[in-house]
Formats: sequence, C-alpha cells, structure tokens
Amino acid sequence: MLQIVILTIFPALLVIAAVSDLLTFKIPNWISLGLLGLFAVVAPFADLSWTIIASHLVLGGILLLVGMVMFSMNLLGGGDAKLLAAVGLWTGWLALPVYLLWAAIMGGILALTLIMFRKAPLVAGMETTPWIARLHDKQAGIPYGIALAAGALIALPHTVWFALVAAPV
Repeated sequence: MLQIVILTIFPALLVIAAVSDLLTFKIPNWISLGLLGLFAVVAPFADLSWTIIASHLVLGGILLLVGMVMFSMNLLGGGDAKLLAAVGLWTGWLALPVYLLWAAIMGGILALTLIMFRKAPLVAGMETTPWIARLHDKQAGIPYGIALAAGALIALPHTVWFALVAAPV
C-alpha cells in the first residue's frame, strides 16, 4: 500500500493541484486536506519513529505559518500556502532544501514564461478561452501551485518515503 500512495496517489494529488491552479488560479482545499489525511493514514504504518512523524508535523505547521504570513503580504495565494504546508509535511526536514530550491527554480521559470506570454498578443480566438485569457492578463498573479507541485515531484526521491518504498522487503 505504501508504494501505491507514494508513487501514485501523492503525485496525482500534486498534478491535480497544479492543473487546477493553471486553469482556475485556485487550489481546492480538498487537495491539501487529502495530502494531510493521507499522511495521517500512512505515517503510522511506514515504520517511522514517532519522533520523525512529529518532526514532519512540526515542519508542516511551520510552513503553514510561513505561508499565512506570505499570504497576508500578498506574496502567495491561500491555496498555495496550504499546499506548501501539506507538501512540507510529506517532504520532512531532510528533503526540505531540495523541495524549496526546486520550487523556487520552477517558480522563476514559470514567472519568466508568463512574462513572455503576457507580452505577446494572443492568437485570434484564444481570448475567449477563460483560463488562457486569465493567464494572459498582466494584472493576474502567478499560479504558483504549479511550481510548488513540480518542486515536490522533483524532491520526492530525496524523502524518507522514497527510501522506504525503494528498500528491499
């Protein structure tokens, strides 16, 4: 079961978050809650010590506070803040630097791509597609959930979870 969660359900929730943010500029709460619930179900059965589980919970809480501060400063969306915390819960302290580095790199690539996209005129007919028009709007923000999800997918092999999945039985 652990392999299914780590290799399919966790990445699938991240992809859904990224696609939702791309199309609507929103990340539904059920995705972050799903990641939290999945952690709560899997962690006790993953042969992790309670200390490690507690450290993951603490990190998730810290990242939620950081995300809330960034949200209050209009630097991050509310869904992004919740996704950051939920992913931090899964990455743990060990993979946190890899996750944050890749989320920042992907965020930079995303921002540059959107800047170039927003400078170019839309091809005829594309302005009638709501999500494309929203992405093209110079006043719109950046759907940073895409970068958070990409960073998490890249960091996954560096997590304790991946080590558990890859360990011989």
